[in-house]
Amino acid sequence: MDNIPVPRLYTGIKGKNIDKRMTRTEKISPLAPANLPDFPEITGVMLATAATGVKYQGRDDLLCVAFPDGATVAGLLTRSKTSSAPVDFCRRNLATGGKARALLVNAGNANAFTGKAGDVAMMSTVRALAKKIGCETHEIYISSTGVIGEVLDSEKITVHMDEITRMLSASGWPAAARAILTTDTFAKGAVRRTDIGGVPVKISGFAKGSGMIAPDMATMLAYVFTDADISQDILQSLLKEAADKSFNSITVDSDTSTSDTLLAFATGQAGNGRIKHAGDPALANFRMVFQDLLLDLAQQVVRDGEGASKFIEITVTGAEDDRAAKVIAMSIANSPLVKTAIAGEDANWGRIVMAVGKAGEAADRDRLEITIGGQKVTEYGMAVPGYDEAACTRHLKGREIVISVDVGVGGGAATVWTCDLTHGYIDINADYRS
Repeated sequence: MDNIPVPRLYTGIKGKNIDKRMTRTEKISPLAPANLPDFPEITGVMLATAATGVKYQGRDDLLCVAFPDGATVAGLLTRSKTSSAPVDFCRRNLATGGKARALLVNAGNANAFTGKAGDVAMMSTVRALAKKIGCETHEIYISSTGVIGEVLDSEKITVHMDEITRMLSASGWPAAARAILTTDTFAKGAVRRTDIGGVPVKISGFAKGSGMIAPDMATMLAYVFTDADISQDILQSLLKEAADKSFNSITVDSDTSTSDTLLAFATGQAGNGRIKHAGDPALANFRMVFQDLLLDLAQQVVRDGEGASKFIEITVTGAEDDRAAKVIAMSIANSPLVKTAIAGEDANWGRIVMAVGKAGEAADRDRLEITIGGQKVTEYGMAVPGYDEAACTRHLKGREIVISVDVGVGGGAATVWTCDLTHGYIDINADYRS
């Protein structure tokens, strides 16, 4: 897989911008999958990309997905109180319950916290695309990702509308997955095949995300497409259920983006019998596979966490309920002290004890059990006598870290995923705008 060039604008003496662009090539995360999946064509989905130069040079940074016959759409969007103009626009369009005709995504500029000027810039791109494909503006969904607080230069996007709509094809999946990246080091995609009532259906998706990752009812940017025939209310139910177990169970740095958007589109071209309710037995296989695909994408985001060198799974059991278990698990996953200890391959389980205690949920100190890499290291409120710390250290030297905690008060359980915190995270974010 090719490295993704990330442009940097260097600053000269007295803060003046040097009029040249330099580029650096990020190393692909050591946790990355070997390659993108082999995306199948999905009837009713057409894709194209273009290079606009909004921020990046020498790569595509604009994605258009068209649904010539329309598609049922469901979505989850950030609950950030400073959400972006595109998020607010998508929220309004979802409320109409109408079909989707197109998706437009740009990378490099989030068009967030840009006031009326940001709204005007966004609507300029929406109207230009609506005119080209012949639909209403409320049938278009839009996402922007990148720097916050800079108004999007809409002309750099609208000038490409003829090109990008002319290039739409059923096979543009890999380019689509790459066009939406920002600080990501690899493109993220997943494909599944299943059936509804015996009729074969396909599901494909791609996502972007590397930093500012602590989703709240949504994700960074993620898009899922299927040819299944599913109504909006059922698709929305499936999406929320799957997101709670995937994108809402990951964290890189505890920060929730202004632009988090998770959208699912169903073209209805597979020919399956219409599903009447979310509990329909014919939907069982689809539900399981749909959840698996979203979990795959969410975990790929964690594996591309900025500066990450280790993928960490944290399971909490014995909590008052599942909600409490998740709060405790996230407290551990978001702790800089836990994450840096793992980065340093230091089996300092005392930091896990700390993170459990600060979560604010019920926990029995004297029944707390911590397991690292399959070895129990604490019980009865103290370290297990003679536990093998060297074995824990060997486990932490690996890429895949597994931590289990039982807090001893009930039957609640939850699993979350995160990554370690290294100097790389600081290096990337200290000069993100430069």
